[in-house]
Amino acid sequence: MTLNLGVIGCGKMAYAILKGLVNHESIKISQLLVNDIDEEKINLFVQEFKAIRAEQKSLIESCDAVILAVKPYQIESVIKDNLQAFKDEQLIISIAAGVKTNTIEEMLSNKGHVVRVMPNTPALVGQGVTAITSSQSVPDNNISLVQQIFDSIGKTYIVDEKYMDAITAISGSGPAYVYLWVEALINAGVLIGLDNNLSKDLVINTIKGSMAMIEGSGKHPAELRDGVCSPGGTTIAAVRKLEEMGIRSAIFAGVEKAYLRSKELGEK
Repeated sequence: MTLNLGVIGCGKMAYAILKGLVNHESIKISQLLVNDIDEEKINLFVQEFKAIRAEQKSLIESCDAVILAVKPYQIESVIKDNLQAFKDEQLIISIAAGVKTNTIEEMLSNKGHVVRVMPNTPALVGQGVTAITSSQSVPDNNISLVQQIFDSIGKTYIVDEKYMDAITAISGSGPAYVYLWVEALINAGVLIGLDNNLSKDLVINTIKGSMAMIEGSGKHPAELRDGVCSPGGTTIAAVRKLEEMGIRSAIFAGVEKAYLRSKELGEK
């Protein structure tokens, strides 16, 4: 199918989405309009995706589907300033964390079909995870189109909206937790005498192998961990110390904080 697509907000996630769509087999972008307050970002999209810069009002009026790729606090002003431009059968895709579909529908005075998505940054390398939700009034063909768009940048999951704040805390914010842990492990290697580059390579490839074990073995991570912990060995000593230092509690607390923050954003 061909699609006139508008994107408001030219950040990293919008970039990832369009990068995936460029080579999509079944969706062809006949016209791509973009808008952002940052001219450098617009120029990147113009150069890389042959996008056309447009004012928000004309973008909305011209497009079959509009991706709202702005911060949660900006959603209301974008809609309020351009309310008359939105159309009844238009597909509106929001990637704003915490902002519920019914909130956006109310802002739009029930114009358009609103689909809320929560992707994550590994979409930039085609390994993203995207949760998709909408109200029951959204036609199935619109849900299918959104799923096709985000399938181009990774895996998609159709979920009930009640899970979106939890998904935001796990997969939406999750890459940052992984990067923090990886950074700490690399630095720990340097602390005990490894060259930084060697430590980095060891950590990255250890993680790749471990993820392959989790995915391919069908075993619970705890079972795989126990398989590495020889009696009286180095690994069980390390695991004991990490547990003593509260690694599990810290992860629980961090994820819960992200979850509560997502709920808070939806209440503003």
